[in-house]
Amino acid sequence: MSVLETKSFESPDESRDFVAKGRLEVLHLEAGSVRRSTYEPGWRWSEHVGPLAGSATCQLAHFGVVLSGSQGVRMDDGAEIVLHAGDVFTIPPGHDGWAIGDEPCVVVDFSGNDPFAGAAAPPTPS
Repeated sequence: MSVLETKSFESPDESRDFVAKGRLEVLHLEAGSVRRSTYEPGWRWSEHVGPLAGSATCQLAHFGVVLSGSQGVRMDDGAEIVLHAGDVFTIPPGHDGWAIGDEPCVVVDFSGNDPFAGAAAPPTPS
């Protein structure tokens, strides 16, 4: 049964810090989970998440929008793209990503992939 529902990233259901240079906030809704990630300058998936996930590249698919900053993405096959604020994207499994520039890159991901590999500690309620 569908319900009318709203939540805010001002009080997420879960907050997770990456090993370094970033943070993930998660909202759980009936239709699925929504994640907001903040990647600080210098953040790179293969360095700050990959070792915890036990993989050289991210194996999750993503569907989202960049709210601010820029992010580079390189697929395992070498294809590469740069995402900027306002871009809506899909990224298949098998990629690395990194923050570009001097400002944080903030991304909202509607894919609902859970659990998100690379939390520095178990999820904590916010």
